[in-house]
Amino acid sequence: MLNRRSVLLASLAAGVAMTNRAHARAAQPATPINFDVPAHACDCHTHIHGDVEKFPFFAGRVYTPEPASPEEMAALHKALHIERVVIVTPSVYGTDNSSTLFGMKARGATARGVAVIDDKTPESALDTMHQDGFRGIRLNLATGGVNDPNVGRPRFTAAVERMRTRGWHVQLYTTLTMISAIKDLVETAPVPVVFDHFGGLDASLGLEQPGFSDLVALVKSGKAYVKISGAYRSSKLAPDYQDMVPYARALITANADRIVWGTDWPHPDSSRVEGRKPTDIAPLYQIDDGRLLNQLPVWAPDAEVRKKILVDNPARLYGF
Repeated sequence: MLNRRSVLLASLAAGVAMTNRAHARAAQPATPINFDVPAHACDCHTHIHGDVEKFPFFAGRVYTPEPASPEEMAALHKALHIERVVIVTPSVYGTDNSSTLFGMKARGATARGVAVIDDKTPESALDTMHQDGFRGIRLNLATGGVNDPNVGRPRFTAAVERMRTRGWHVQLYTTLTMISAIKDLVETAPVPVVFDHFGGLDASLGLEQPGFSDLVALVKSGKAYVKISGAYRSSKLAPDYQDMVPYARALITANADRIVWGTDWPHPDSSRVEGRKPTDIAPLYQIDDGRLLNQLPVWAPDAEVRKKILVDNPARLYGF
């Protein structure tokens, strides 16, 4: 059983509801890795939830996660035999990327970051972020009222235009419906486009579900990358998520040069739960990332393809 720890949250600084609940540690792998992980492998999707007194949450967030520290992340990647990491600013911080930067500095040269910005973020701040190792921005087009294509299309266009001269990529947390709605914009985008978590598909709906063929087409053409990450968000078949096999294989077969892998550690629960307020603590999912990584050889039996997914593609996309 995992050890427990009590974390004192500063309610005034962070706007977090105080509870007597002892907070769980972020998940650590319980299953040993059963294949040879290539040197310089990268986990392309993680988050850091720092000390809430130093890194207060955004008042407009829709959930409040438990803590997840750089030390815990280092232990995770030691167990997974993974050297490199991409840390993504989660929605709970709004446009404050300081917790992500904190995690990146703890990791050093083996870390890259993906930031959240808005139209008030000055170019000088982006220049500094680039020096610090940020290589992309993330748009959330799945929640909070922005899942309307009439909102998503102009937001995506504005993000692409802003990144055009910088060489950063635009990462999207979205749905297959939105991907279909912006497919034409992605096809002509002058910067790399990256879709989180299998493009937000629902494994129970089958390969013919609306939008999946558009995602595959964008990958096949080389116009988009997809993170084969967060399988538990698309599938209910824990712990091995067998129903994700055909989706992963379809995307990899379409273009193995446009696939990257990630844990989505520390596995925050951003779902809306009846009776749970945004300021209430949302427990982290306890996912066995060793077992999750062991699915990669099932999805990609060829070792050279796995090297592309874990090493070559991240090196190209994030500039390692």
